[in-house]
Amino acid sequence: MKDFKDKVAVVTGAASGMGLAFAHKFAEEGMSVVLADIEAEALSMAEAAVKAHGGKVAALRTNVIVQDDIERLADAAFNTFGNVHILCNNAGVIASAATFRSRPWETPLGDWEWIWGVNFMGVLHGIRSFVPRMLENGEEGHIVNTASMAGLLAGADPYTISKHSVVSLTEGIYKEFKGMGAKLSASVLCPGLIKTAILEAERNRPPEFGPATAAAELRPEVQQFSAFFKAALDQGIDPEQVAQLVFEAIRDDQFYIFPAQPNILDSVHVRLNDILNQRNPTLGP
Repeated sequence: MKDFKDKVAVVTGAASGMGLAFAHKFAEEGMSVVLADIEAEALSMAEAAVKAHGGKVAALRTNVIVQDDIERLADAAFNTFGNVHILCNNAGVIASAATFRSRPWETPLGDWEWIWGVNFMGVLHGIRSFVPRMLENGEEGHIVNTASMAGLLAGADPYTISKHSVVSLTEGIYKEFKGMGAKLSASVLCPGLIKTAILEAERNRPPEFGPATAAAELRPEVQQFSAFFKAALDQGIDPEQVAQLVFEAIRDDQFYIFPAQPNILDSVHVRLNDILNQRNPTLGP
């Protein structure tokens, strides 16, 4: 895509963090923006903030786990603005930083179901609800799916596994679009440490997925890692920088988007070399 003015973008997880930064960036480029988030009050504040800068905005409370909610979001977007040109499947959660260090046989099943439901099924629901209509309308467009650098590393935790799946799904739809000669393309966003409130995601955890992670019950080394991870996030990359990179990737048809710290990219290189050299996985943090 080269022309953004008067086009339409839909962003999930848009009430804060990267999603809100995406919305502001798209509005600055003259686009109409549809904001979706599960957190109603924050979503209302985000809508007002984008409107205050002159953007054409619609907002709809959406639980991305629920296919009917995403269908309703698609109906609202297409009925209000006529078409959708950019879809950012950005909503994501983590059951505290401890998720990265909990052993898979120790992690509550509710954590697996909730994280998988938001991080992967939310992306899949977005693709199923929006892409057929975008293809039918025949205009240029772009799908951006938010994964993580965790999706390029290795881990036996629900967050990492869900993000691996997003990377694979996005690579697959990119190939499908190119193979069928569609005017749509796709990018996968793999952030490193970004200044967001993702460690507070359990504030929106639906009760059917069980209680929030009890930090006091975690192994001491897991508690230490949680504190380290939070401190690292606080020193992370600003969401506005990520939004600029996402915009440039859409404009330039760049598939992989890596706003990440060098040490994380180094770990990706180690893993890829393990695979290419058919050697056992390198142990590391």
